[in-house]
Amino acid sequence: MRGFASGLIFAVMIGLAAQPLHALAADFSPTDFNPANFVPDGRGENLTVKIAVLGPGDELYFWWGHIALIVEDSATGRSDFFDYGIFSFDQENFFLNFARGRLIYSTGASPSRSNIAGYVASNRDVTLYTLNLPPETRELVLANAMWDVMPENREYLYHHFRHNCATPIIRAIDMATEGQFMEKFANEPARLTLRGHVRRHTWFSPFMDWILNFLMGQDVDAPITAWDEMFLPSEVARNIADFEFADSSGRTRRLVSDTEIVFRSEGRPAVLEAPRLQWPRQLAFGLFVSALLGLLFFVQAGKAPALGQVVVGVFHCVCGLVFGVAGGLLFFMSNFTEHDYTFHNANVLFSGPLLLALVPLGIRYAAADNFLRRARPEFRLRLLWLLAVLGILASMLMKLSPRFWQDNLTDQMLMLPIALSLSLEPFGLGRMLRRIFFRRRL
Repeated sequence: MRGFASGLIFAVMIGLAAQPLHALAADFSPTDFNPANFVPDGRGENLTVKIAVLGPGDELYFWWGHIALIVEDSATGRSDFFDYGIFSFDQENFFLNFARGRLIYSTGASPSRSNIAGYVASNRDVTLYTLNLPPETRELVLANAMWDVMPENREYLYHHFRHNCATPIIRAIDMATEGQFMEKFANEPARLTLRGHVRRHTWFSPFMDWILNFLMGQDVDAPITAWDEMFLPSEVARNIADFEFADSSGRTRRLVSDTEIVFRSEGRPAVLEAPRLQWPRQLAFGLFVSALLGLLFFVQAGKAPALGQVVVGVFHCVCGLVFGVAGGLLFFMSNFTEHDYTFHNANVLFSGPLLLALVPLGIRYAAADNFLRRARPEFRLRLLWLLAVLGILASMLMKLSPRFWQDNLTDQMLMLPIALSLSLEPFGLGRMLRRIFFRRRL
């Protein structure tokens, strides 16, 4: 058994190290706008270019905020809101594409006033940053945006971190500053990892914070740059606020000439500067569950063994369902989809679809009417939980190597006390061993 377990752990570690990062499919890659082909027509003096940074919303997919490009034309009175984050649940095969990690997003232009009013009505922050660009560069930004909304260019394959609503906008800023924006931030270390940025937006929801943290693998813990951080609209706002660049004449300009706070939301959870330390909370919850289990074990060993047996069996079912479904989801996403942020995830060592077997075993354990009928499911239940404990310990030891580092202490601390209690519960383990030993002697 020890040789098999060590071999399994070794194989998983090799898989974690060697599994290639899935490349995004290229079938929704629009043709890039070529600034060399752009010829200004002199209307840049009438244009104003703004970045609209929009705060978190109610739905999960709005928790990280939004960003858009606004171009106003004083000659025509027109103000266009270029939105690079459009999707629809009515899209053909939307949920299948979502499950596979192939979300198709689109770009669109619509009146700025109605869009801003909609965000205000949704109680979301709205801040506008006016860009201090030369007239011909404003024309260039507008031409790029108009190119992006053309039917043949507007659809793209969405990626949470590498291609989302913020990506075309920071590229447009980089184009407007002749590469100086990327040059600065692509060489500047980030404040946090991708996981850290995700979790500073999810701290107020314990379950979503845990499940998202559980699903994210080692890749999101790798060092990144300030350019990579700008998958978040708020980080774009942070970086453009004080950025300076040299225009074509050699003059140094501040990128942002004016900041307008249109609306501040009320009653929303704050976005933290850094994620909170969550593992103590998860450990406390795991210990609470373990203490509750201890009480159930005491009842089972004492005055109400039948009731205790049923409740403990149900507990196995519930825990198996929670951790088994989470582990099954992780197994599916990391092996059969393009959700690459789930790849190289050490959590598969202790929480996988195998734990779903706890559900039927727990039912058999609860329904058993004598020791013989209960002994076999009880042994298998303990074995599965013991394998989970060994997996947790193995995933902790892996962290001794920077190559296998993963910030998953939150997941480990939640599950370890529960798995230990269910695998090594002294009353039942002692009872089972005594009866097995007694039967063998007879």
